[in-house]
Amino acid sequence: MNAKENRPGPSLKLSLTILFVFIAATLVILLLRNERDSTVATTKQIQVGFPAPNFTFPDLNGQQVSLSDHRGKVVLVNIWATWCPPCRQEMPSIQKLYERFKGENFEILAVSIDSTGREAVAPFMRTMNLTFPALLDPRENIRPLYGVTGVPESFIIDKEGIVVEKIIGPIDWATPKVFHFFQDLTKKARS
Repeated sequence: MNAKENRPGPSLKLSLTILFVFIAATLVILLLRNERDSTVATTKQIQVGFPAPNFTFPDLNGQQVSLSDHRGKVVLVNIWATWCPPCRQEMPSIQKLYERFKGENFEILAVSIDSTGREAVAPFMRTMNLTFPALLDPRENIRPLYGVTGVPESFIIDKEGIVVEKIIGPIDWATPKVFHFFQDLTKKARS
């Protein structure tokens, strides 16, 4: 028997090439479909008009705080970090908003994604004279839950737990227009 007889023929090589291309194409399609499906699932959760996903994180005192604890109140969920200049810029106006509506069916839950947690957030809150609740999420679990792409991002949630606004980037929370918006929301009766 000579060496030529042991080599695969052109049809076997072609069949193996076609099989390899088919398997590779199938894997690529499955991976792309899976990535698209997970993106769609994330963005659906945070769209205006839909229920806000619940979360639970510790506050600066180690007490577990859930969004659902505040059902019946208007809640501003602000996702931020101490290392973020735009976040730092908007914090004084968030404090003014908190002072204006504290006790009026209103709450702020400022979810920090600082990796060092309390170590970074507690001194920052003291230095800036911020008294609204700061929650700690050093593992950034809020990001996929709310589809957060950067910080700051804020979500305004009505008394029924429905997202009524999503704000990407910093804003001045202490303007008459913003105060009026929150006043209307806090005065609105629950359905």
